[in-house]
Amino acid sequence: MNNGKSYFDLDVGKAFAGFSFPGFDVDSILAAQRKNLEAFTQANQFAVEGIQALAKRQVEIVSAAIEEASTALRDLTAPGAPEEKIAKNAELAKASYEKALSATRELAELIAKTNEQAFGVLNRRFTEGFEELKTFAVKK
Repeated sequence: MNNGKSYFDLDVGKAFAGFSFPGFDVDSILAAQRKNLEAFTQANQFAVEGIQALAKRQVEIVSAAIEEASTALRDLTAPGAPEEKIAKNAELAKASYEKALSATRELAELIAKTNEQAFGVLNRRFTEGFEELKTFAVKK
């Protein structure tokens, strides 16, 4: 929202306005829940961005592989000695394997980075939540 208030602050805050829960600091509980919602939103954003980056990179890898396969097929169907074709085929197989291994490693690293970002946000919030639990009960 434009005024810096979230949906949670406005609607849930209004719903509990004027209520008193003896022994609990309602404002602190609402603030903690707002922080939880913000953390989940941020973690979700990291996950969505990671999935988009992963999909984009997969499309790039597949496009490059199709182009390379087309070139390889053209080279292998060109006239030449069988020995040369076998040697060229072996080279292409080795290069394809190495590229596939590299692409798999790259995609795995991208997934790991996304997981680290998303779960890092949630882990920090979870840790903060434990500390906040200590303050929820109003000291008498």
